[in-house]
Amino acid sequence: MKLTRKDKVEKPFVNTTGERVYEMLGAPESIGGAKGHSFSHVVIPAGCHSRPHYHPVAEETYYILSGKGIMIVDERTLELVRGDALLIQPPEKHQIFNDGDCDLEFIAVCAPPWTPDNSVYLDE
Repeated sequence: MKLTRKDKVEKPFVNTTGERVYEMLGAPESIGGAKGHSFSHVVIPAGCHSRPHYHPVAEETYYILSGKGIMIVDERTLELVRGDALLIQPPEKHQIFNDGDCDLEFIAVCAPPWTPDNSVYLDE
């Protein structure tokens, strides 16, 4: 068992586009040693976005907690708002943009658990 909170994440991942990823539960023993999935809280400030990428293996689900965003999945554009859940299958290319006035916050769940080698960035 592992109990944690977003504010206990010591070093959130902050990318060059402003996105902050708080990996709360995942494969490393230090964050639970999960075998079947990982769980992150993601914050994207107004005007910022994620990097375009895809996952060769993992399914990913976004659940929007607050704010609103524009999601591009394989060149299809979707508007996401609080309460929306979106399943992204491998290897769908995706990127999310905060087009609101406040932080866009969402939960990201990956199965199997996310690892750095399971993200291919398209802007490199």
